Amino acid sequence: MHKTIASTAVLSAAALTLGLAGPANAASIGVKDPQDTFHGSDLRAVQLKNRVANVVVVTSHTNLRRDPRTGSSGAVYVDTDRRDKGPEFVFVGGYFAGTDYQLLQTEGFGRKSWGAPADGSYEMTVDYAKERVRMRMSREALGNPGKVRVAVRVSGTRTDGTSTGLVDWLGEPRDFTPWVAKG
Repeated sequence: MHKTIASTAVLSAAALTLGLAGPANAASIGVKDPQDTFHGSDLRAVQLKNRVANVVVVTSHTNLRRDPRTGSSGAVYVDTDRRDKGPEFVFVGGYFAGTDYQLLQTEGFGRKSWGAPADGSYEMTVDYAKERVRMRMSREALGNPGKVRVAVRVSGTRTDGTSTGLVDWLGEPRDFTPWVAKG
């Protein structure tokens, strides 16, 4: 009896997660992530919207705080070219009060591959009450792609002040969401 209840719960959770992903050709998708870090660096969900004028990424967190001691920050890697393996852009920024953000060109995931700032309009807003970070990138800034996908990495500082190991990826490290068509 307990095995059946546990199996049903696992299958229900899997169906919910897959159901949120939606079809890859939709104008937006949502993906959930397990609770596995703390104080703002815990990524819980990502929504990717590929709109006519902008690409919007909204990340949801647990216990997102203004306190700089959290060290919470993120990098959203944006892939715009199916023919070129890996991301072409990275949107980086701090998730605590007093930090900044920037959309950069990139040729990979490592910081050494980050390049010049992207040309075009982009912005990031942090809503501490809703525990969400919203990044908006104009299509112009991204080269007007037809489809996009993202890989998301967030990190923070441990309560002892170190940041080693406090990293949370959406899914597995460097894994992208499905492609999302403009719509």
